[in-house]
Amino acid sequence: MKFQIVKGKSTTQPFFWRIVAANGQTLAVSENYAAKASAKNAIESVMKNAGAAKVEDLT
Repeated sequence: MKFQIVKGKSTTQPFFWRIVAANGQTLAVSENYAAKASAKNAIESVMKNAGAAKVEDLT
């Protein structure tokens, strides 16, 4: 699994990130960011905090 920082088509918020599985399937996509550094900071936050996240079943 890996994170990818991508530059999209938006001129005001062109950067976003996605999580991609080993088989190439996209698992998650972030919101858009104006700065690449903001996208990197968001990735770091997810990496730091996701392991302790709880699963909430809303079905």
